[in-house]
Amino acid sequence: MKLRIALLFGGKSVEHEVSVISGIQAYLSLNREKYDIIPVYLSKSNEMYIGDDIGKIESYRDIKGLISRSHRVIMVNWDDRVKLVSFPVKKFGKNPEFEIDLVLPVVHGTNVEDGALQGYFKTLGLPFAGCDVTASAVGMDKYIMKMILKEAGVPVLDAGVYTLSDYEDMDLLIRKIEERFGYPVIVKPVNLGSSVGIGIAGDPSSLANALDDAFKYASRVLVERAITNLREINCSVLGDENEAEASECEEPLHSEEILSYSDKYERSAKSGASKGMAGVSRKIPADIPEEMREEIRSLAVKAFKALGCSGVSRIDFMIDADSGKLYFNEINTIPGSLAFYLWEPLGVEYSVLLDRVIDLALKRARLQNDLTFTFDTNILDSASFGGNKIAVK
Repeated sequence: MKLRIALLFGGKSVEHEVSVISGIQAYLSLNREKYDIIPVYLSKSNEMYIGDDIGKIESYRDIKGLISRSHRVIMVNWDDRVKLVSFPVKKFGKNPEFEIDLVLPVVHGTNVEDGALQGYFKTLGLPFAGCDVTASAVGMDKYIMKMILKEAGVPVLDAGVYTLSDYEDMDLLIRKIEERFGYPVIVKPVNLGSSVGIGIAGDPSSLANALDDAFKYASRVLVERAITNLREINCSVLGDENEAEASECEEPLHSEEILSYSDKYERSAKSGASKGMAGVSRKIPADIPEEMREEIRSLAVKAFKALGCSGVSRIDFMIDADSGKLYFNEINTIPGSLAFYLWEPLGVEYSVLLDRVIDLALKRARLQNDLTFTFDTNILDSASFGGNKIAVK
């Protein structure tokens, strides 16, 4: 009997369109002989839709039209099974209903990759692929992630995090940053990906502009020293906190000081090839010494395990070409295109990569089922309310 998988993509995120591309790439690559796949589009208002055209990339040129000819559904736990059911129920016409065994979320960014969606699945009792709630949340918070990895012995740049209260006094905030880091600095929303809201500043004016841009997308902003002579090297990791392996390394090529959203996605879209991260110009394998390659792959696995990740992630590193020092930059717990292009050089086809991600999800579900989450007690039998306080006899 085939495993029935809900493949979920989209969502209320600035990386919505990127997720659609990544999700449909995965949908087209999953093994139909092993799985029954239901593509599920999560709209920008977080409504779920299924339908004949949901798995067709060309349909997303007119999302409003796509939604009008699709069925809105919700996930419901019924008799310890999770189903996709119509919502609202129609008095006339079709009311599709599908039982699902597992969800494969191919989503990027805040509200979907950060543990919120994963918590929803966990509450439903629905097995899901990828990182669990905690690892997803930590992986999206660049500051908390740095603190954990620093404790684990993974090299990271010193960073400061600033809030909306700091932003109220821009002059004071700029002075604080100048005193701590000097120039140049890089400014990032603390919990976004795909290079959205990221800027480099070399003076007070450009710092103010970078802060203005970053605070458009997040209520907390991270600032760190910018490496002026930078090389970026990325590596994917597949596995879980117990056992994991690293992919080949890549060096993305870009037209600006940092790899921008345009470098990542818009260039391939303008050429008529919507390939997401798979369409970025890059060198694979990266042109680095073998010793450096193995150090990066080893640190990638170390960071992946320290954060408690599962499934497939991509870890981005920075090399200061002036000093030769290597730093962890960030992790993408659900990377664009699921980083399949980093596994193909090692002989792992995309369909096989997806098989392994699904197997890891089923493994975690089996382990979770063996854990105890209830504790029998008679505390409610003897509980009573005295006034406004509870008293336990």
